[in-house]
Amino acid sequence: MSALEGVRVIELAHERGALAGKLMADMGADVVLVEPTAGAPQRTHGPFVDDVADPERSLSFWHYQTSKRGVALDWRTSAGREALHALLKRADIFLECEDPGVLAAAGFDDNALTGTNERLIHVSMTPFGPDGPRKDELATDLTLLAGGGPAWSCGYDDHALPPIAGGGQQGYAIGCHYAVMSALTALLHCELGGRGQRIDVSMHQAANVTTEMASYHWLVQQGTVQRQTGRHALEGPSMASQMECADGRHVNTGVPPRTPPEFGNLVRWLEELGLKDDLPEAVFLEMGAARDSINLSDIGVDDEVTAIFGAGREALTFIASRLSAQDFFLGAQRAGLPVGAIYAPEEAFEDPHFVARGMQVPVEHPRLGRTVLYPGAPYAFERSQWAISRPAPQLGEHTDEVLEAVGIDAAARAQLRGEGTLK
Repeated sequence: MSALEGVRVIELAHERGALAGKLMADMGADVVLVEPTAGAPQRTHGPFVDDVADPERSLSFWHYQTSKRGVALDWRTSAGREALHALLKRADIFLECEDPGVLAAAGFDDNALTGTNERLIHVSMTPFGPDGPRKDELATDLTLLAGGGPAWSCGYDDHALPPIAGGGQQGYAIGCHYAVMSALTALLHCELGGRGQRIDVSMHQAANVTTEMASYHWLVQQGTVQRQTGRHALEGPSMASQMECADGRHVNTGVPPRTPPEFGNLVRWLEELGLKDDLPEAVFLEMGAARDSINLSDIGVDDEVTAIFGAGREALTFIASRLSAQDFFLGAQRAGLPVGAIYAPEEAFEDPHFVARGMQVPVEHPRLGRTVLYPGAPYAFERSQWAISRPAPQLGEHTDEVLEAVGIDAAARAQLRGEGTLK
């Protein structure tokens, strides 16, 4: 059984919230994507399948709209408003990313939505929240990452280079994860007898609280962290962790050993490779393995603990210089030490480790006449199923079946089609 089986979500198409709808759809919710009759702007985003620019071949749209059904209507018109109200009357969650005031001006203020369905969970995602001095400011994924703070913490030791914003619309993705977590919490509240509620997600604030230590350093001790290559941003520099391997590829040496068993595993790995005698710091690794415990708060205070912890990083760096990136990654995994090889996105998708974990999911595209591999689940449930139940809908593909189910007759559906360009 899917985690959200039986949950109905109405989503107004917008690239800012598309991932939130996808996460719920792939978890089994019946997500109905409501697009303008001309199609969502995201359909024009490249790249396109086989480099053929077509609104039905956008890979961006395909990725973010999996498992959803699609309806095309203009909810700003009288007929469109009636149709959207009919959909919301039977919905559990309403997901939208319209600018503040837009929905209310179209007849969908809080009172109207509550009157439609008192158990409705209204999730509103905006750049800076629905009110306040910044509510009308424009924003993009890039400006959300920069203004919210994550970009400040990402980049290289060489600060002559600018900060780096994560790719793949991570600013929007952060907001979407908060939207989904909040919606599921509200859904549990309803299942326990509570009423629906409105959830406002400020994507700027979501980005700001996802800066790991950066915001807290500033708020608590007025300290500003500095970006570092492949490792945590801190107020002061830490040991380098991104290393070049024997094959010229790079790895992050990850989290060095912190417990006596982990130091023991590292010593055994060095012995298996025949490298223990070549590393002077191996004596500190053995000291770490022989201890009852290691208190990380003693680093920089206790000379022995400081030497032991530093030797762990030195050992990983040393091993990486002697192995290929793939062999280093696999060896560290066997030793129980979390490291990562640095891949381009297409390389990560083909890596045997990710393939074995089910990251490649084949999805049939009957109209295309072939199977397409999609990225798999971002998480693994013990009992609930995750699946891409269908590819992204064509424009208006499910308009008739969805609207008929909520009591909108054929004549009204024809009116919603406008000039009849939709199927």
